[in-house]
Formats: sequence, C-alpha cells, structure tokens
Amino acid sequence: MLKGGKLKLPEKPRKAFPDRLGSLVVGFDDKEEEGDELGGFASVIDSGEELETFLPNDGSIGSIQENESDAVKGFDDEDVEVSDFEVRMKLRREQASSVSVLKAIAADEKRSNLEYELSLPEINLEKLQRVASTGLPDGGSLRSTTWKLLLSYLPPCRDLWEKELKENRAKYAKLKEELLLSPSEFTRIKGGDSSSPHGQPAEIDVDGPLKRHDISHEDHPLSLGKSSAWNQYFEHTEITEQIDRDLQRTHPDLKFFSGESPSSKKKREAMRNILLVFAKLNPAIRYVQGMNEVLAPIFYVFSTDTDEKNAANAEADSFCCFVRLLSDSVDHFCQQLDNSTVGILSTLSRLSELLKANDEELWRHLEFTTKVKPQYYAFRWITLLLTQEFSFHSIMRIWDTLLSNPFGVQDMLLRVCCAMLLCIKSRLLKGDFIANIKLLQHYPDIDIEHLLKVAQDLSPDTSSFRLSP
Repeated sequence: MLKGGKLKLPEKPRKAFPDRLGSLVVGFDDKEEEGDELGGFASVIDSGEELETFLPNDGSIGSIQENESDAVKGFDDEDVEVSDFEVRMKLRREQASSVSVLKAIAADEKRSNLEYELSLPEINLEKLQRVASTGLPDGGSLRSTTWKLLLSYLPPCRDLWEKELKENRAKYAKLKEELLLSPSEFTRIKGGDSSSPHGQPAEIDVDGPLKRHDISHEDHPLSLGKSSAWNQYFEHTEITEQIDRDLQRTHPDLKFFSGESPSSKKKREAMRNILLVFAKLNPAIRYVQGMNEVLAPIFYVFSTDTDEKNAANAEADSFCCFVRLLSDSVDHFCQQLDNSTVGILSTLSRLSELLKANDEELWRHLEFTTKVKPQYYAFRWITLLLTQEFSFHSIMRIWDTLLSNPFGVQDMLLRVCCAMLLCIKSRLLKGDFIANIKLLQHYPDIDIEHLLKVAQDLSPDTSSFRLSP
C-alpha cells in the first residue's frame, strides 16, 4: 500500500489503428484484392490507453489487467484515480470486441449452412436465395458456385453439374474458334489446305504462279463483300480497340485487373475475348462502353475460385453467366429501343413511380422543385448495375442480393436505386439542381447493409414507407 498520496499514472502514447441474350447467342439456348483481400471480418478496435504504474518494490512497469476490478485491486479508492474517459473507452473496446466475436460466429454459421446446402444432391434454390440475399462469404468457392446456381448456369441437381459445365465450356471454345480466329487461322486449324472457312475447296499451287481466281475469290483479305469472312473479321477491329481501352480502365486500383504482368495481361485478354464474342454474336447491340464493368465482378469471382478446374475455366463460365445476367436488361443498351416498353426510358419511369409510391415528398422535390430527372443520374446506375457507384467489395455484396431476388435482377435493382435516394433524403431536400446532380452522380459512402435493408422493405404498392429520421 502506497502512503502519502495518490498513485501517479504516467501517460502512454495512443496507438493509431489505423452498374434475353439467350436467344441471341447461337448455341446456348439448347440447354482486390484490396488491403483486406476483399474478405474477412475486420475487428472493430477503438483506440485506448493502457494504464501503467510503477510497482513500489522494484520500480518496474506493469500493465493493469483488462478487467476493471483487477486494474485497481489492492489499492484503496484514494490511491488510484481512473477517469470516466478511461472507463468509457474500456467499455467501448469490450463492446466492440463482443460485437466482432458475434459477427465472426454468425459468419462461420452462415458458411457452414451454405456449404451444407451446396453439398445436397438437389439444391433448394429458394433457400439458397434467402441465404444469398443476406450476403455470401468472401473467398473460397461458395460465392462462385452460388452465383452460377442463381444465374441458372448450374442446374439444381448436382449430378448434372459436370455434364453441363463440360458442354457449355466446349460450346464457348467453338465460338471463340469460329469468331475470333482470322479466316486463315481457322482454315489452318480445321485442316489447312483442304478447305476454306466456308468449306469450299482451295486450289493452291505452291510451285506455280499465283492464279487469278485465287486472288479474286470472295474470301480474300481485301474483299468488301458482306458475306466475306475476312471483311467481317476486319469489321470488328475498331470494337476490339475500344474494348482494350476500357479494360485498361477497369478497376485500376485492384492488382487483379491492373498492371503489365503476364497474369494481368492474360486476364484482360480473357475479358476481351468474352466481350468480343458477345459483340459478334449480337450485331444489333455489339459492344457498349461499360459492359466491361458489368463483366468484371463475374470474372473476378470465377477466377478466384479455389477449385483449380473452375478457376482455369473462368473465361468460359464468365461468358455464359454474363449472357444470362444481361438477359433481362440487354435492351437498355440498344438505342433504337430507348422509347419502347423494354427500353431504358421505360425503366427510368418505373424508378420514378417507385419513388413516388414510397416517398412522394422526395419524388415531388426531385421531379418538380429541382427538376432532377432520373435520366440525369440513374441511367448509369441501371445500365451498369451499380458497378460505378460503390467499392468493388460492396458491389459483390449488392450483387448477392440482386442475383438472389426471386423476381429478377431488375426488380431488386430498381429497389436499391430507390433506396439510394431515400437514404440521402435530407441532403436532397436541402439541395438545388446543381447540388443534387453532383450528389447523385458521386454517391456518398453508406452502410451497404442498411441500404439493402431499406431496398428490401420497399413496396411498389404502398406509399406509407418512410425512412426513419
């Protein structure tokens, strides 16, 4: 026991803690890495101070125990002063630690439940949708397998998975061979000197002079005929260049997509193949700038699958799922259909109606007071499936909910877009045209789980919904 005064507690420096293709695609109707590597649960740690004291016997420094009662054990109340601030910080740290532990336990339980569901001979898609809507675990094969099931790339019956994957991967390989190879390469692979790309005999006299009919044949590199394989091949050069430019700008902050390493170049080449095959199979749409952003999350998830065989076939799987993902929104990319019932303007009108049904005050302020129309901000939200509005990790979490919606991706997408407006209602009501346009085109950081909860609670049939103040 110290006598003659109160124990002096020396200060210790704080620690710093630190956005209907099935029928369009021939052959397919038959049937971050960031600091935390986009995964895990970050423990919530509040900075605090360890209380240290000099022991009376030998003068050495010791830390007071985590439990507050232990921290002052052996001292009278008059001997030690523990400030309210220190107590509050200790309690906050303990509460944060408890929350972190509970989150980790919940995550482990979800992972175990999901692994069990995916191991069953027949997958219960309704249950899978419910689980996925709350968010899928990062890493491993769970998100990759679940997305394939939600997009109907894999059938519910596990016994059919291997057969389906083999057939679809073979179809994609055939499409690449027919559409991406030059006519001469295609001919050489198919048997070379026996036939042309169209199955017509090619008369070749290696030792003699070049014959006139050889160079005047419809399928030579200088042919301008619309049915010429060479003309069609060169026609897509400009599209290829546009795709390459866009791929260079795809998530440059993530090592997975950026850089000039052989691995990065191989990934961009695979994504270019997917987008170019899609463009050639869909001449009415071709490639539209921004499709690279829609492809990126799919390709990332499939490429990082811990199953080596699945990862090796990420390009083929990504193409098939990219086609399915755009199946109910492809018309948004077709300018000729903008004013039709399936065009982007019709979809933007549905968003406006959804907002009116759920918050007429905000709808009236945007529509009439500030005249901020949905086409000024939501065009990009909808066509690119929100890929430009949030971090890459948040995009994957949002897509878990979009893909798991039993009424389709577009239904939940509009709900999320409406929720984005409701969650910043107070700021929008205070803003004028310029301020609101700037806010909506540069959407602020937000709690994604809260945003999705608001979106799921929306109903297009009522006008009673109001966001809590």
